[in-house]
Amino acid sequence: MCGIAGWAVREGGQARVGAPSALAGGEPGLAESMARTMACRGPDDQGVWTDGHATLVHTRMAVIDLAGGRQPMVAGEGGAAAGGDPAGDEPAAALTYSGEIYNFRELRTELAGRGHRFRTRSDTEVVLHAYLEWGERCVERLEGMFAFAIWDPRRRRLFLARDRFGIKPLYYAETGEGLVFGSEPKALLACPAVRPVVDLDGMRVLFSMARAPGESVYRDLRDLPPGHTLVYGPGGVSLRRYWQLEAHPHEHGLDETVRTVRELLESSVARELVSDVPLSVMLSGGLDSSTVAALAARALAREGAGRVRTTTVTYSGYSDNFQPDLVRSAPDSPYARAVAEHIGADHREIELTTSDLIDPVARRTVLRAQDVPAPFGDMDTSTYQAFAGVHRHSKVALTGESADEIFGGYSWVHIPDLAYEEQFPWVAFEQWHPGTREGLGQGLLSPAFKSRLDMGSYYAERYAQAMAEIPRLPGEDAEERRAREICHLHLTHWLPRLLERNDRLSMISGLEVRVPFCDHRLVQYAYNIPWEMKTFDGREKSLLRSAAGDLLPEKVLERPKAPFPVSQDATYTKALHQEFAEVLADPASPVLPLLDLEVSRRAVSPQGEAAAQDWLHRMNIEMVLQVNSWLLELGDCLEL
Repeated sequence: MCGIAGWAVREGGQARVGAPSALAGGEPGLAESMARTMACRGPDDQGVWTDGHATLVHTRMAVIDLAGGRQPMVAGEGGAAAGGDPAGDEPAAALTYSGEIYNFRELRTELAGRGHRFRTRSDTEVVLHAYLEWGERCVERLEGMFAFAIWDPRRRRLFLARDRFGIKPLYYAETGEGLVFGSEPKALLACPAVRPVVDLDGMRVLFSMARAPGESVYRDLRDLPPGHTLVYGPGGVSLRRYWQLEAHPHEHGLDETVRTVRELLESSVARELVSDVPLSVMLSGGLDSSTVAALAARALAREGAGRVRTTTVTYSGYSDNFQPDLVRSAPDSPYARAVAEHIGADHREIELTTSDLIDPVARRTVLRAQDVPAPFGDMDTSTYQAFAGVHRHSKVALTGESADEIFGGYSWVHIPDLAYEEQFPWVAFEQWHPGTREGLGQGLLSPAFKSRLDMGSYYAERYAQAMAEIPRLPGEDAEERRAREICHLHLTHWLPRLLERNDRLSMISGLEVRVPFCDHRLVQYAYNIPWEMKTFDGREKSLLRSAAGDLLPEKVLERPKAPFPVSQDATYTKALHQEFAEVLADPASPVLPLLDLEVSRRAVSPQGEAAAQDWLHRMNIEMVLQVNSWLLELGDCLEL
């Protein structure tokens, strides 16, 4: 996994690394500055390539073909050269790429049969030759997670591409002189021509729990939507969607459907175990991650590759003092241990303390990793700490992300009053719960600022846009139709945020995270499975539970869904209160104009402590603290 960045100048212009230009702002070393912002994404190597019309930047985390996969990679008539000049007289294409192509071996064989010569074992070279063979439609042949940029010098065109679900990030911005791109906003903001302006629309995106594909908090930046490509050339910017979910009649009975789901999962997990570096599975003891761990254990055993590594995160004293809440009925650790013992895993537990969660360095690292504030507080900090812990013994980790989206695991899907509301169901859930009725992380904002945000209108507009794009089947009854809609809404407006979070918090830890449930073959198949089949025994994720029935202990199969754990230590809440009180007492705190100061002061009073013990109430304080730190770092960026 890697970081990519670079730029292309508009037709008629030229820009070189270190050359004065409007794009580079007259600053020498722009490419190196962009690379430095992504050092965590590529701790093993970095490279820069330029031909005067385009510059490609790469920071590498070596996972496959450690010696041969250097980038940027250039192809000429004589083949590809890693990190150097092309094997030929004139470059045909230059590539900077981040990701893993799980079918690269099959594609390599096909391309070799068409006359392509390969000099490395890397999937990077396969992507480059796939472009040379199939042009912009090469993305339709790639299976995996990826974001890449190819400069085509003969056509003077920059080609950007992103995987079907947006597992790997890719941002871009047009400037007066050209187009700048990068894996993260911070890479683009290293360019003086790209300003970190946040206007009212950007603040709506910041507080949104249902961002539309392509939206960004920063006014001048765009997020290349999942399943899209972009071409920048003489005609400007052109976007193309190359993949989307399709609606088809489901023709399998229950038994065959269960078998097919199992086969697709087995195939996906086996392909994602390919790695030249140590690999682990993030194991919560829930159905999703436990299924991935069990299938990984079987696949490794078949290959004679030893035991699967598994890792669970918990808090000091959490299991002994656990108190059930609205969405968590039991701690993870006992279930994770049961799975690890059942599958014979090499299991580790990462135990975090309250000091780990409140550590200012860790919290600042999390904020900088994500570029913008998020309301998830200690869940983000503990996820980062967990990934950092896994990195001590593994460089790649598999997770169970996206099973809930495709198999109907979330609680709000099973509450009819919420599921049928004309709203994103998780937003309806947020507005239903007393702790988040004002909006997740919005409980301390002033009435005047909330009125200007008008999140109700924002959500209504985004919801209408999202509903208009959903492929449906004629003749479906109301329940089936709504279940299909909710599945699509989850995959396009909820899952991308979770994937972005996983990418940022893992990459800042030097860890590559893979998501087997995001295999597009599995998702496309599951999208068309009738709801009555997905819940055939009256429970959430019935189909997945049946597909994994012979893999896991009974108590894990029967365990209800539980999200990532949060700290229940009152000491953590008190530390947040103290920090927030200091922010409120400082008249220079940039977040103050956005707040209801009276409500905020009550929140840190002794009377407010009881309410703040509820982790959903606590998120309001955590979000405000992040916004304050973010604004302090960015400086005068708000244009409200």
